[in-house]
Amino acid sequence: MKIVLQRVTSASVTVDGQVTGSIGMGYLVLLGVGRDDTEEDCRRLADKIIKLRIFADENGKTNLDLAAVGGSLLVVSQFTLYADCRKGNRPNFIQAGDPDQAQRLYEYFVDYCRSCGQHVETGVFGGDMKVELLNDGPFTVILE
Repeated sequence: MKIVLQRVTSASVTVDGQVTGSIGMGYLVLLGVGRDDTEEDCRRLADKIIKLRIFADENGKTNLDLAAVGGSLLVVSQFTLYADCRKGNRPNFIQAGDPDQAQRLYEYFVDYCRSCGQHVETGVFGGDMKVELLNDGPFTVILE
């Protein structure tokens, strides 16, 4: 599983002209599922994200987690995180999970985050999504 996490002051995703998810302060989570990923990988990365302390405290130090600032998650499926561009000029996605497995784990990840008390908005799995964000910092973290 690969995640690109961006700290945002706002983010939204639109599909076919309709906003499917929108948050204020929080994290935009681009989530890619690999061939060998499991529910345990989902839980481990979700727990890491929820506890990650990358918001500034009163002294300007990155010391606060999502709950401390009342933040939300916008989770967007992103199989292209598994693009392999080492050969030629056209990426292959051999390491990406098959669509059924990827959708199941994407939904599991979202449900798990919600079960941990997080406010979670989403895109549409497999949809042609337009993602807008105002990156805060910018602060971007890659997790695997």
